[in-house]
Amino acid sequence: MPHSHPVISIVIPVYNVEKYLRRCLDSVQNQTFQDWEAICVNDGSPDNSAAILSEYAARDGRFKIVTKENGGLSDARNVGTAAARGKYILYLDSDDFIHPQTLEITCGIAEKQNADMVLFQFDTVFHKFVKKMMHAGHDISKLLPPKRNIIYNVRHIRYWKTDSILMHSTERNRALWMRRPVRRHCFPVLALYRRALVAPVPFIRGIIMEDFPWWSAIMLRRPRTMITKLPLYFYMPNPSSVLNSSKALRMIESIVVGLKYTFDLYSKNATGSEFAHFQREFLWPFIIISMRKVRELDNEKDLITAARDINKLYLHGVMDNPPTRRAHRYHRRIQEFLVKYGK
Repeated sequence: MPHSHPVISIVIPVYNVEKYLRRCLDSVQNQTFQDWEAICVNDGSPDNSAAILSEYAARDGRFKIVTKENGGLSDARNVGTAAARGKYILYLDSDDFIHPQTLEITCGIAEKQNADMVLFQFDTVFHKFVKKMMHAGHDISKLLPPKRNIIYNVRHIRYWKTDSILMHSTERNRALWMRRPVRRHCFPVLALYRRALVAPVPFIRGIIMEDFPWWSAIMLRRPRTMITKLPLYFYMPNPSSVLNSSKALRMIESIVVGLKYTFDLYSKNATGSEFAHFQREFLWPFIIISMRKVRELDNEKDLITAARDINKLYLHGVMDNPPTRRAHRYHRRIQEFLVKYGK
């Protein structure tokens, strides 16, 4: 029987996902590891999600429902983290789902190695297939991947250890020089975390692209980390998700907040090599993303607003010393953009 304090807390923010929610919750209920609680944070969802949550909670007391006014993904994750009682936390987005052995495998590795964090992969083959089906106009809400039926032998799972996950991580798509395995992009959902590691690091409220500053802060805490390449997470491209439906200006404003936060954090707490790596692999890739989004702005008012925010970063020193030739090219573009619109 589960203990009063479960080993793993699964934090699931819920907002407008009634088409996908049952698949997500079923993947939790079907876990081979049983000692868990699922903190389902109903973030003021106006659809039928609340009724679905109540149905699962009535059948299985391990599903806990926290209901709150809509505050966005960051706020929902923060509320879920505060409510969690487990030794470990797994973040799961409610339009995605996980392999039946996800908790068994990650918790087993964490306990054996006294790890603060166990990283895994998402099924890229299935993700590409779902995107193709979605763009072709098909209903993707009931698609299931073949790899969910694979039974892994937990004794033979390979994984790697590092106490410097930052040096194994990048936001760039192409970093072939980097020592393998590489953790690409800032996905909070692709890990099991010791609760003591993540509890003091809230997601920044009120922004999108909140994964970048949060993951940056986690890396700088230098957690004892195990990395496996197993595709335990099934990441669904939800066309109505926050990121896909957001306007370019809001994305720029959010990136600016994240860049300021992480630049200050690493300036004060990172070693010289850590800061150089972070600047090359995360800071400038996100600066470049923000400038690409500038191209999508279609009126002078938004361009002036974006220039005002980007200029704050420029004056703060965030864009000093671009580390690569590509960064130098974008640095010149930023200067030209600020001269034109920095009124």
